[in-house]
Amino acid sequence: MAELVRAELRTPADAAALAARLAAAAPRAALPAHERARVLSQAAGALERGAEGVARLIVTEVRKPLKDARREVQRAVFTLRWAAEEARRIVGEVLPLDLEPGAEGRLALVRRVPRGPALFITPFNFPLNLAAHKVAPAVAAGLPFALKPDPRAKETAAFLLGALVDAGWPADAAVLAGGELAAVEALARDEAIRLLSFTGSTRAGWRLAEVAARKHRVLELGGSAGVLVAGDADLSLAAKRCAWGAYAYSGQTCISVQRIYAEKPVYEEFRDLLLREIVALKCGEPEDETVDVGPMIDEAAAARVEEWTREAVAGGARLSAGGPRRGAFLPPALVEGAPAECRLSCEEAFGPVALLDAVDSREAGLERLAATRYGLQAGLFTNDHGLVQRAFARLDVGAIIVNDVPTWRSDAMPYGGTKDSGLGREGVRWAIEEYTERRTLVMKS
Repeated sequence: MAELVRAELRTPADAAALAARLAAAAPRAALPAHERARVLSQAAGALERGAEGVARLIVTEVRKPLKDARREVQRAVFTLRWAAEEARRIVGEVLPLDLEPGAEGRLALVRRVPRGPALFITPFNFPLNLAAHKVAPAVAAGLPFALKPDPRAKETAAFLLGALVDAGWPADAAVLAGGELAAVEALARDEAIRLLSFTGSTRAGWRLAEVAARKHRVLELGGSAGVLVAGDADLSLAAKRCAWGAYAYSGQTCISVQRIYAEKPVYEEFRDLLLREIVALKCGEPEDETVDVGPMIDEAAAARVEEWTREAVAGGARLSAGGPRRGAFLPPALVEGAPAECRLSCEEAFGPVALLDAVDSREAGLERLAATRYGLQAGLFTNDHGLVQRAFARLDVGAIIVNDVPTWRSDAMPYGGTKDSGLGREGVRWAIEEYTERRTLVMKS
């Protein structure tokens, strides 16, 4: 594999040097569209050939269960291949301007051009595919970038960048960065950096958005994803999918199912089905390819979720599933009747715990889904198309998933949130729109 350009940011001077280096690489990143597509296709092939090794690297670095890591690799392969296709579809417009007196004979040619050097920051939980969702559109659009992954997932990110460089992407246009917070903020602030795309915690994201206030920003932040199970739903399907959506990768997903509301007439039946699905989940070490739920990223994260769960129970909630923490491992927990003011109800849990509550009506369920400062995705289990349309009109979220959980995402669709869940959209086509800007040429005959 080609030698990667790595930058360890310790001081503002290091940040300034990296920003200048990326700015200088911009002409080399402006490859023809067919070359950008070829680079992405070739990198996808390399990732596919090395899929098992990369999956096991993900397990080693971030303790993701092996079967989930394998799925992530295949998603990243798709993301790269989709970006290769989109690289050929970055088109412009021709606008006649003779719409008012004095503009006869004029027309405008509008094209999309790269915004300029970018800083991408990614978390630990999807160390390969979330990085791919940033760097693949950048390659498709032809802009240089620095990628700063979570330090616990640096080698997974290095494999991805190495595959792109091996395929012909300029090495100095794909820098793997790390370092101190102050220096990273200095890089985000530097005028040579024209774009910031961040995925991570809400607090850190909005802090960086303030630092990078004078440039284009794409933020994919926290969530508290809710599900409404209506009385006409397929309850077995809803229970099976909610168990997967709440506890896959120990709930360490920003669209993990955290809040579940079921209509009263089906509440008890649904709860019993859900508890059966939770019991059926296999817990263990992530290297075991049959394991559904492994340890959390570290013991501190597990202790935090345990503390929040105890707080809810102390406030009157009932712990219907779960058990004592063992180091970083926290058994899947189901909490019924959590107080509205407790942290499990108000904040992003980011762990293997879900809240379950009954609602008097579907309208009341929509109100509960909406009662959060987050707005990533929501799920509806129903065959009531009127309910679906009302939810689509009223819920302030990036997406609504019908007859599945909000944890579901296609890598081809626009993805992102509202309110405290962020700004802008990812998904290759939509990320390219974020990474480029319109430039207009007016011609006169």
